[in-house]
Amino acid sequence: MARPVFLLPLALVLLASTMASADVVEHSFYVQNLTVRRLCHEQVITAVNGSLPGPTIRVREGDTLVVHVFNKSPYNLTIHWHGVFQLLSGWADGPVYGTQCPIRPGESYTYRFTVTGQEGTLWWHAHVQWLRATVYGALIIHPRAAHNYPFPKPHREFPIILGEWWNANIIDVENEALASGGAPNISDAFTINGQPGDLYQCSKKHTHKIKVVQGKTYLLRIINGALNNQLFFKIAKHKLIVVAVDASYTEPYVTDVVVVAPGQTTDVLLAADQSVGSYYMAAHPYASASGASFDNTTTTGIVVYHGATPSNPEMPVLPAFNDTPTAHKFYSNLTALANGPHWTPVPLDIDERMFVTFGLGLSPCNGNATCGGPLGQRFSASMNNASFQFPTTLSMLQAFFDGVSGIYTADFPDNPPVQFDYTNPNISFDQSLIFAPKSTSVKILKYNATVEIVLQNTAFVTAENHPIHIHGFNFHVLAQGFGNYNATTDREKFNLVNPQVRNTIAVPVGGWAVVRFLANNPGVWLVHCHLDNHLPWGLATAFVVENGPTPSSTLPPPPADLPRC
Repeated sequence: MARPVFLLPLALVLLASTMASADVVEHSFYVQNLTVRRLCHEQVITAVNGSLPGPTIRVREGDTLVVHVFNKSPYNLTIHWHGVFQLLSGWADGPVYGTQCPIRPGESYTYRFTVTGQEGTLWWHAHVQWLRATVYGALIIHPRAAHNYPFPKPHREFPIILGEWWNANIIDVENEALASGGAPNISDAFTINGQPGDLYQCSKKHTHKIKVVQGKTYLLRIINGALNNQLFFKIAKHKLIVVAVDASYTEPYVTDVVVVAPGQTTDVLLAADQSVGSYYMAAHPYASASGASFDNTTTTGIVVYHGATPSNPEMPVLPAFNDTPTAHKFYSNLTALANGPHWTPVPLDIDERMFVTFGLGLSPCNGNATCGGPLGQRFSASMNNASFQFPTTLSMLQAFFDGVSGIYTADFPDNPPVQFDYTNPNISFDQSLIFAPKSTSVKILKYNATVEIVLQNTAFVTAENHPIHIHGFNFHVLAQGFGNYNATTDREKFNLVNPQVRNTIAVPVGGWAVVRFLANNPGVWLVHCHLDNHLPWGLATAFVVENGPTPSSTLPPPPADLPRC
């Protein structure tokens, strides 16, 4: 019995050390109208603490984050902490009617959670309608005190948040599209840290700049906060070294171009190794949907070397908008830093296998009217022939916790109800396939189940690269490719050694991806396309993870101030 006697003091010392290194980080968000000027135009937006982007939050791994949100805006509001695991704190995840009812105008809610087992770049954003167009900011998780990055310490760090701008009230833009059944108006500009850059009218004065010293190395924390566009990003004459994606460390990957989908983050090292001068950083869309209209403008910032004289910055040559080979090369060549901080090996024993088809679709136009979507119908979207509708009377998490029936149905299928040639363009408007029924259909998972999902893109309406985000979990990306997934030959491509780890996967246009994760967090976790125009159309479902056998694997009760419906 001497061994346990020795281990207990050691465990107490380790626990005390862990607790001593963790802090409570507290912020207040005041969300209200703000008048800003962009593109020669004054626009009232919804913003946090009077800024666009909102405040950058910095914590260390292990810290508890407490954010008091005061909704002084005219709209319902929630905040989602994109990519945070929310272990036993699902009440703080944020998707409206997913884990909470909205914070109504004039009301408040405090988000409280511990950031555990992850470090790097994440972000926060509104999760009600399209408010995240202007309600967003960076969430940077540093290593614990006395812990280091698994790469040389950079001289400085810069958040680079890519955004999207409309010369219009963004809620009106969304509501008009939903009313017509057609596609929403495209944006008027893209932004870097809230500024369009000097290729747009009335924007040169406020172009975002970062100042560097020749010979130093910098960490750029790139976040795609755009609503509806993946983006290529380059810096003229400079190579970038990818060291993390979605707050998961990677093997260093050298590239001259980054592609980042909405919701994703990419950390890169920038060596200031060029001649003293000024160099544009620039971003424009990766537009994979053939024939779909998109904002084809370019946002810029400037990297200015110390000692540079005023001059016209050099411009990078960005890939063509439809350059899928370049996008796929970047997405598919990343690998995890095996045995690095917070790395977890791929689980090998699988409990649940799912094959999930998804894409756009149509829903009938009411009565004899003609709607704005293809064939005079309304745009829709689905996963496994289920077009998701959010509840409106109670959140799914409250229904799960309280055992309330009628809010969701536990019948999301593991496979599509019919098999077809998923990526064949000839099925794009096959009316026997593209009209999916509306439902609030979810998948029930046992606690600690290992889940493998084949995410199969389809050619419905038009083939497109869809960024699929799973709330509450990271997942291993085992493989990805084009065409219809082949269970025999494509399994041979699985990387079970050091696959990249993500919370949002850009599933190739006309292709597939296979992901695997451990459902070790009880609660309700939304799964959806992070192109925001696709979410209200129905490209979503949810995982309901059952409680485990112990108090430490059971969802605690909701906080007292959880908003009521």
